Amino acid sequence: MAAELHPRSGKLIGLSNSNRTAQRNQPVQEFNHGLVLSREPLRDRDVFTVRIDKKVNSWSGSVEIGVTALDPACLDFPSSATGLKGGSWIVSGCSVLRDGRSVLEEYGRDLDQLAEGDRVGIQRSARGELHLWVNGHDCGAAASGLPTRLWAVVDLYGKCTQVTVVSCEPPSSMERDTERETVEGHEELFDVFNNAIVGAGTGNTGSTNNSPAGVAGLGAVTGGMMTNDALLFHEKCGTLIKLSNNNKTAERRRPLDEFNNGVVMTNRPLRHNEMFEIRIDKLVDKWSGSIEIGVTTHNPNNLDYPATMTNLRSGTIMMSGCGILTNGKGTRREYCEFSLDELQEGDHIGLMHKASGALHFYINGIDQGVAAAQTPPMVYGVVDLYGMAVKVTIVHNHNHSDRLRRNNAIMRALSPDVGRPRPALSLTSDPDATDRLLFHTNCGQKAAIISEGRTALRPHATDDFNHGVVLSGRPLRSNEVFQVRIDKMVDKWAGSIEIGVTTHNPAYLQLPSTMTNLRSGTWMMTGNGVMHNGTTILDEYGHNLDRLKAGDTVGVVRKEDGSLHFFVNGVAQGPAAWNVPPSVYAVVDLYGQAAQATIMDDMADLPPLPEDSSEGPTVMSPGSPCSVAGGNSANDLRFHQLHGTNAVITNGGRTALRQNCRSEFNDAIVISNRCLRDGELFEIVIQKMVDRWSGSIEAGVTSIRPEELEFPNTMTDIDYDTWMLSGTAIMQDGNTMRNNYGCDLDSLTTGSRIGMMRSATGDLHYYINGVDQGVACTGLPPDKEVYAVIDLYGQCVQVSITSSSGPLDNSLCTSNITEKSFPIHSPVAGVAHRLHSKHGKNVVLLGEGCQAVRVGGYAHGIVFSAKELKTDELFEVKIDEVDNQWSGSLHMGLTSLAPPELPSCPMSGLSPSLTQLRAKVTWLLAGSEVRRNGVLQRQNYGASLDRLTVGNRVGVKRCSDDTMHVLIDGEDMGTAATAVAKNVYAVLDLYGRVTAVSIVSSSVLEDAESIKAPSLSSDSCSDGEEDSGLRLLALVPNTVMAFLENHGKNIQLSNQNLTAARVSSYNQGLLVTAQPLPRQQLFQVIDRLNPSWTSSLSLGVIGHSPDRLNFPSTACCLKRSAWLLQRDSVFHNSLKICENYGPNLDTCPEGTVLGLLVDGNSCLHLHVNGMDQGVAAQDIPTPCYPLIDLYGQCEQVRLSPSHPKPGEARCQGDMEKADMVDGIKESVCWTPPPEVNPNKTCEYQALCSRFKDLLTLPDGYFNEDAKYNLCYCESCHKLRGDESYYKRGEPPRDYALPFGWCRFALRSEVANSHAFKKWHIAYHGTSVGALRRTLDHAQLLSGTSSIFSVSPAKMEGPNGYSEPEENSNSLPDRERDKEVPRVQLSPTMRYSGLEMFAPKVQFRDPRSHCCHQAQVGFQVCVRPGSYKVGPQNLGASEPLDPRFSNTEIEWITKEQGGTLLYGLLIRVE
Repeated sequence: MAAELHPRSGKLIGLSNSNRTAQRNQPVQEFNHGLVLSREPLRDRDVFTVRIDKKVNSWSGSVEIGVTALDPACLDFPSSATGLKGGSWIVSGCSVLRDGRSVLEEYGRDLDQLAEGDRVGIQRSARGELHLWVNGHDCGAAASGLPTRLWAVVDLYGKCTQVTVVSCEPPSSMERDTERETVEGHEELFDVFNNAIVGAGTGNTGSTNNSPAGVAGLGAVTGGMMTNDALLFHEKCGTLIKLSNNNKTAERRRPLDEFNNGVVMTNRPLRHNEMFEIRIDKLVDKWSGSIEIGVTTHNPNNLDYPATMTNLRSGTIMMSGCGILTNGKGTRREYCEFSLDELQEGDHIGLMHKASGALHFYINGIDQGVAAAQTPPMVYGVVDLYGMAVKVTIVHNHNHSDRLRRNNAIMRALSPDVGRPRPALSLTSDPDATDRLLFHTNCGQKAAIISEGRTALRPHATDDFNHGVVLSGRPLRSNEVFQVRIDKMVDKWAGSIEIGVTTHNPAYLQLPSTMTNLRSGTWMMTGNGVMHNGTTILDEYGHNLDRLKAGDTVGVVRKEDGSLHFFVNGVAQGPAAWNVPPSVYAVVDLYGQAAQATIMDDMADLPPLPEDSSEGPTVMSPGSPCSVAGGNSANDLRFHQLHGTNAVITNGGRTALRQNCRSEFNDAIVISNRCLRDGELFEIVIQKMVDRWSGSIEAGVTSIRPEELEFPNTMTDIDYDTWMLSGTAIMQDGNTMRNNYGCDLDSLTTGSRIGMMRSATGDLHYYINGVDQGVACTGLPPDKEVYAVIDLYGQCVQVSITSSSGPLDNSLCTSNITEKSFPIHSPVAGVAHRLHSKHGKNVVLLGEGCQAVRVGGYAHGIVFSAKELKTDELFEVKIDEVDNQWSGSLHMGLTSLAPPELPSCPMSGLSPSLTQLRAKVTWLLAGSEVRRNGVLQRQNYGASLDRLTVGNRVGVKRCSDDTMHVLIDGEDMGTAATAVAKNVYAVLDLYGRVTAVSIVSSSVLEDAESIKAPSLSSDSCSDGEEDSGLRLLALVPNTVMAFLENHGKNIQLSNQNLTAARVSSYNQGLLVTAQPLPRQQLFQVIDRLNPSWTSSLSLGVIGHSPDRLNFPSTACCLKRSAWLLQRDSVFHNSLKICENYGPNLDTCPEGTVLGLLVDGNSCLHLHVNGMDQGVAAQDIPTPCYPLIDLYGQCEQVRLSPSHPKPGEARCQGDMEKADMVDGIKESVCWTPPPEVNPNKTCEYQALCSRFKDLLTLPDGYFNEDAKYNLCYCESCHKLRGDESYYKRGEPPRDYALPFGWCRFALRSEVANSHAFKKWHIAYHGTSVGALRRTLDHAQLLSGTSSIFSVSPAKMEGPNGYSEPEENSNSLPDRERDKEVPRVQLSPTMRYSGLEMFAPKVQFRDPRSHCCHQAQVGFQVCVRPGSYKVGPQNLGASEPLDPRFSNTEIEWITKEQGGTLLYGLLIRVE
């Protein structure tokens, strides 16, 4: 046979060298479509051998080789060899596949590990067996029963990009001897197996048949399975079983409704001494009893499966509990110390049918001894997913059993308490702390209690929304926190979890449908309010519980003084009630969306409650779970306890490492302990690498829950719901989506930081050392939970979660309040010290920079104070943890090295220990020795730092006489050093024994810019709070700002450098201010436009002096310390870091006032017409200079005063916001003052106005002053700073602004009266044909004014629009006028504006002559009590408006005079 390749091949293959060499084209961009076959069929015993010529490191996987019965001349080539069907055997890695399905694992050499120059061959032996040859060595039989006519197959897959055929001939004599020995050995084993199985099947133990025909006969006996088939579950199984994962995983459906009919069996009989092992993947706590396992002689093809396997009365041996049952009857009551009913998720159960006939069971790899001495020679493995057992997976790699898992199993058998949850912690010590808080068994009629009382759920949450009340099993102690985690939610209902306390004993309480119906002894937090005995006592209390997601936590505590406090995600919401009696029970109402909750035992992460409860909440209510609780949400991010085989989790879940890193390169996947919230950053730092392997860390997200994930070798092997970054490739479900992403993970080094974040829009971002690398991929499902995934692959060995993990994308939250918008509350009086973000590579900062932990080694633990120390300012820390395996201890001192000058990579420029720090002058105390730049200055200074232990305090300060003093436990040790420089930072080294410290000191002199908060124009603040913010701003003396003389070449300054104009072209218009922008001072400009150009102004700040700046043509070319706001995006050094921020600056009309403000937390804010748009960027340096680019349409700007003058009109955002009048929130005015309609050139408003003119409605119906007309297009409402929803009327009721519509104010003499301000706001969709009659009657009418009385548009009228015909009405006008009107309304135009209510009409714009579609409706005032609230009548299943339930979105009124027309609404598409 010729050693050549067939000319037909995969679509990326190029052949050369007389068809002996094959090369895969585009090897870096594509990893498959590299299939080649031999030119002729193989002859028996010929070894078709190829040499690997080239490999690349871009991919996983490598060369695959095998044989196929398919003729290449007529073959439709698949993308890879594993896609070949119709009689194909392929060796891939170390597995053998037949027609794409695995039949043998752990075979021969791993082909993925072969290098360039290695040779690999394939052979069909004379006995019809498949043999693999690697570098001249036979790997043995991979399969048998092969047909005679076969072609060799080679797949240039993954890393393998080029091969050359080197030979196709029988092996040499030495190789032949090896082959003969291998064949003979295999024949012997094959004969033994045939004797055992075939004899058992035929009843003739002496009959043997070694021929291929004998193999066929064997298949007939065993159900058609080959002897080397992988052990899987048989396709025929119990009625409730669902198989997956190539029949390796079995799961019982409806586990909370059914407890049996879950029997599964193996696909073939068990071989002698073959381990059949399964892993428990999922349990439920609803039933008694659990998994059962054993063997049976029954063939699954012929078996009528029973409900449970113990019902079978023949040929069956099962282990159930801790006993053995034979044919359904107990034969050994106490077989072993383990009980299958007590096993947990992740435990392994195995059995082995010995050659002697004995049956052994294994628990987590531990042999439990002989269960039955004699078993039949041919038996199948059987598993009964009974009771609690829901899901199991067959485990094949028995040799890699985890020793840690076995040790834990042994310990659990010896001590039943090992591994169980800790008892609940109280905020105060309690001798009875062992009495755990659990749910009482008496619960709501639709609720159930599982997990030994720790978890409550509504099993049928999609069928009912209430009757889910559960109470604690005992009363709460004073200061004892009761906290639950929301485990599961459904999207069908409105409302969510409610929590509180009650004086009622659950044993005697007749539980109501919802707890707020109880009229005595009950306090509940519901939504964002608090109710006492069913009556609201606080309206706007804290975070809205209806906005929580699965994974969020809520808690309640009654303090000793009788005050009641609630927690949301660990953040105290402040006092909710007083004089609450003692001995109250905790209550959780699983209402609406909340379907399951679990009691959290460990309250260690909860902050202390404020001592003075009269001051209200210690932290302002966040706008969402990711808003303000920065420290807590970051602190609760850990690695999950479930992980890959080679991974180890340490440091309280903060650190992950790969064990045996020089012998193992994969199987080290770790995953976050909870799902990430939208806009939440998960960041890790690489702490250790090895240079042994290729490839490195891989990072991404998955929507697979850790409990449901069968951890593969590498995460890119997962083929569903997973997005990963590998090198520079973005991969989804194992397939490459794009290459050459902005960063290369394989190039990162020790100390590099990697972060990932999913935005609310479903975009995945990666951050390298804090810098956003841009959108990696889009389309991540926003309704699915995602978990962060790290694969410690190849060179990457160890990582730790950083203190930067937590909320990041402020645009994802419901308000503009962000993590840095408020001063941090100090743990001690004054302004708390913090540690700087630049530190040694083995350090992780926690608690907002108040704690430092060394997570590896004994060195590289240097940390600095966040700011320079003032004179006589003490910087003090407390020792939290020590590790006695090391010698040495903490070093502490002062340094003139400024940490902001260090590189961003935390290890660069820092020495391993403080004694070696020589970059700048450093004074330090090490032991009892004082050193200066490492040189000994003084011995026996005071008490030795080497003797410090947990609880000791160490402090350092620079005194007014330029001396350094060290304090130990508050005692001054005296002068340690003299002539200390003035500008110094505190520095300490977590060296040797000391591994963790926390700051206990604070600034004696309060820093003004640390206590001043920026003015927040947010609905979450009252007017009093806004005024207070303005007063804080006024404390900062305003710096007079002017433009710098150095500017772009097309700029001309005037008006004492307060006005700048671009005098030519469209660019070269950069200018900066001469003075730096002080913190908390607003810098504002007003612009003038020229519509001849496109695009418009950009503005931002630069972090360096502009005196010598070479101005480029546009601001986007600035790439050094520059933050730029352009269009609706934020850029840092020309890289986009945020999208959809604020209004689009290109659409800002002439006269818009734009402002920049850097707050006390170094966050940059944009103000538009006085409205704060939230944080645009963080970590703005000091000093910084405002930058403006007069580009495109923007030709001139002038500086504006930083604060509005007294009496200046408020903007529309304030006008629509709620003010307090008689304790009720009401809007300030109905119509805007002349100054507040900012977009005077809005094209959309002009288009709507032209359509209104086509309607030929009398002008007398409309307000003469056009300034009262409001456009709600995206640009206009963002410029005004409108919120989406407001409250109106008495009692207050929500309504939505009509975004996307344009309002034309109607004339009304009474609309501005005080009485009508107490009416509610609603909307009514109508037809064009009904407009005139409605306006004639000045109210909504039935008949022709009804939305149901119009027909679709049919023709275009003379005025350019198509008008629907009015239905005729048979009643005389007088009778029709006597009808009681029945009018449909809604608080949102998302409902009233549907085409069913507001039919579309087509019209031609008289200006552009383009055709558009338009809809009309009314904004109306509705008298409270004159309407009924009801459900929508469209049959919609999804919520039509996120604020309003579909059951309350339609209002019906029949009262005449109950509505007042306020504005005509028009929407044009």
